Amino acid sequence: MSHVIDATDLARHYSVSRGAFREPATVKALADATFTVKAGKTLAVVGESGCGKSTLARLITMIEPASAGKLMIDGVDVAREPAKLKDLRRTVQIVFQDPYGSLNPRQKVGSILEEPLIINTSLNAAARRAKALDMLRRVGLRPEHYARYPHMFSGGQRQRIAVARALMLEPKIIVLDEPVSALDVSIQAQILNLLADLQDEFGLTYLFISHDLSVVRFVADDVMVMYLGRPVEIAPVDDIFHRPQHPYTRALLSATPIADPERQRTKIKLEGELPSPFDPPAGCAFHPRCQYARDICREKPPALVAAGATQHACHGVAEGWVPDDGPKPA
Repeated sequence: MSHVIDATDLARHYSVSRGAFREPATVKALADATFTVKAGKTLAVVGESGCGKSTLARLITMIEPASAGKLMIDGVDVAREPAKLKDLRRTVQIVFQDPYGSLNPRQKVGSILEEPLIINTSLNAAARRAKALDMLRRVGLRPEHYARYPHMFSGGQRQRIAVARALMLEPKIIVLDEPVSALDVSIQAQILNLLADLQDEFGLTYLFISHDLSVVRFVADDVMVMYLGRPVEIAPVDDIFHRPQHPYTRALLSATPIADPERQRTKIKLEGELPSPFDPPAGCAFHPRCQYARDICREKPPALVAAGATQHACHGVAEGWVPDDGPKPA
């Protein structure tokens, strides 16, 4: 099975002004991100706010260029083959978090769906309308919805429209940036089931960005856990939930609610706040909050190393002083 996304040491840095009399600061929003996504599979990206998830989404969708590293999408080197970017952008589409803000309130649904076709294809009006109506049907909406405005729909229906818009150009990859976090739980389940059905029908590859591990467990094939702009653990979803390696992954799992009052689980309390991206800690970025940190953690950044199907960036796991007693949900 081929990789449709292949990133090597991907980074994105921003220069931020700090006033008239101070040098601009450099924020490393993303650093050393190396991962692959297989065709037809779902990679979930999880972590706290500010960990680089949305920055990664902007690089994958080619909204912004990478500051360093290599990004291959569908076999094309994004940085080295700029002539192919226009066609490549049709290959990658995005569904945003907020269904209330991602749709133009002044356009009818039909116009919203047809706009990508007007910009990127030579289809005539009749063909565009037919394709829009077909896509409405595929996402569970009715033909009469074609002539309505976004404000006439519920949040779940608006997200269905956003999904339909993302599919209009027949992409191979869809970036889902927290697509259900603004919806009620019952509606979340409907949208997640819809996304699963569409993935099977069209052979789509998903990059699923979320902070909700209970959702991730349902949708993902693989999970990448990020902390302060860097991946700290990448593994199949079952390994993440049953055999977490990195102390940060274990802390995230311990904070995930379980809908079972009979089950007990040790909570891992992280001390302190997420460090500032303007002044990240030396060595491992997680060491100020890690109960297992030693001198090497404060001095040397850990590399992402393979341990079976899991890749982790932790000196303690690699050298054996982090005990294998993390939370292992059933």
